[in-house]
Amino acid sequence: MHQLWGELDRRVLIKLGTAGLAALALPGAAKAMAAQGFTHGVASGEPGPNSILLWTRYAAPSDTRLTVELSETSDFARVVGGGNVTATGDKDHTAKFAVEGLQPGRWYYYRFVAPDGTRSPVGRTRTLPQGPTGAFNLALFSCANMPFGWFNAYGHAAARGDIDLCVHVGDYLYEYKAGDYPTVKDAVPGRLVQPTTEIIALADYRLRYASYRADPDLQRLHQLFPMIAQWDDHEFANDVWKGGAENHNEEEGEGRWIDRAAAAERAHGEWMPVADTRWRQYEVGDLATIFLPETRVTARDKPFELGDILKGKSDVAATLRQFAETDYRDPARQLMGADQEQWLFGGFADSVKAGTRWQVCAQQIVMGSLFTPPESRTWFGADQPDYVKRRVEVAQLAAKAGLPLNMDSWDGYPAARDRLLAAAQRADADLVTLSGDSHNAWAFDLTHDGRPAGIEVAGQSITSPGFEAYTPGISDDTRVSALRASSPQLRWANTRDRGYATVALTPEKVTADWHSVASVRTHDLKLTNSHRMTAARGRRRYDAV
Repeated sequence: MHQLWGELDRRVLIKLGTAGLAALALPGAAKAMAAQGFTHGVASGEPGPNSILLWTRYAAPSDTRLTVELSETSDFARVVGGGNVTATGDKDHTAKFAVEGLQPGRWYYYRFVAPDGTRSPVGRTRTLPQGPTGAFNLALFSCANMPFGWFNAYGHAAARGDIDLCVHVGDYLYEYKAGDYPTVKDAVPGRLVQPTTEIIALADYRLRYASYRADPDLQRLHQLFPMIAQWDDHEFANDVWKGGAENHNEEEGEGRWIDRAAAAERAHGEWMPVADTRWRQYEVGDLATIFLPETRVTARDKPFELGDILKGKSDVAATLRQFAETDYRDPARQLMGADQEQWLFGGFADSVKAGTRWQVCAQQIVMGSLFTPPESRTWFGADQPDYVKRRVEVAQLAAKAGLPLNMDSWDGYPAARDRLLAAAQRADADLVTLSGDSHNAWAFDLTHDGRPAGIEVAGQSITSPGFEAYTPGISDDTRVSALRASSPQLRWANTRDRGYATVALTPEKVTADWHSVASVRTHDLKLTNSHRMTAARGRRRYDAV
């Protein structure tokens, strides 16, 4: 059993499992938001060697002062930390409290107590280790669209005994109205979100968070493990950038983008156990520095769209070739911005100088390069509408011009990616990038200037559909084989399954496991398979398989 877990008594997990049954039984956000008291369980995040951030929600007619208790044992025989915090209506009755003065690398139990003596479910959390660290395990999550299915990946991870920290790299929720994505036909019964309209205003975002956080598997995960989390686009709106989003239209009555973005960010800060800063880092003893950058709303330039590039152009192939050689590689285009690049690149160097083994960059979008394979022209069937056939044709021509499959990822910002990978090489960093967003599982060897620069662990989605939904009748082996042939950095992929990934760090090796759940259409925590890959420290590429 994992060395950081050995001190825990399995009986404690059973006890914690019954402590929050009232909260876990909530049938949905509407009832939860109408309820009083502790409506959404507990959560923790922002771990340090001596501190942790605790979260709960306590609904009441007026602001309520809560007592926070933290103990080394689940019976709270001796409270070793805590204080008081107020759940205010101004913050949707949520409350966050930072406990200081804790011991490094230790599991703790915590709860909130209301003035009438009512207690929240008991949560469990842990501080980060300090000094020499022999092992640390991360669980990686992204892209949980509730109407598409059950959060079985969260439930499976919550039942594990070897996770030290959860990392959520975005799309914790989705902004769409009911029946949009997914369609009514594709939505899973019993997974309706509130509000049923698209979320635009602050009240909408708050209610959508409440809807998701009423899910028992997600509550359980938050109850048992600390989580560090960064938003992606759907916490705001699809394909967001610093000046707007694909799924925002002021002319259709959705208001100013600046107001919607502010509402989304405020609700995220209220409902998630996160700090107020947009980017931050965590030290896992001498084993790893985990960087959590922000790649969506701070500095991202508007993503390229092939439709815009080709508008009014008759020679598609020539236009794409010219674009690939000019604007596509514009060094002025930003994804993180100069201030954040300075922080991250300096952090790489400082981490290596401190003797830290791994530099882990946990961020939202896929960093490795993917190119449309020639074989894909036959994947969509001959009976597709003309506009689909046109898109397939343009994608083929774009690939021939050297343009990537998805320009909403790092592939759309090659100069910014080059700066990051060059900084990692200059620092002599052992870079491990964690990402989500694509809905599929990928393992990339990252290279720059013809030399290894690190590895990428890109996790599959919790529920959102991937390649398999858009290429029915094409096997996963066929898709992956073609993608690997067209994308030299790609070492392995799963373009079929939903699930999550785990990343085990030791001083000399990283072990990545991608876990596929059996289904998201029913509530079933079984796995169908797992795939493992390793990378030795110093090689900056995956080991041979």
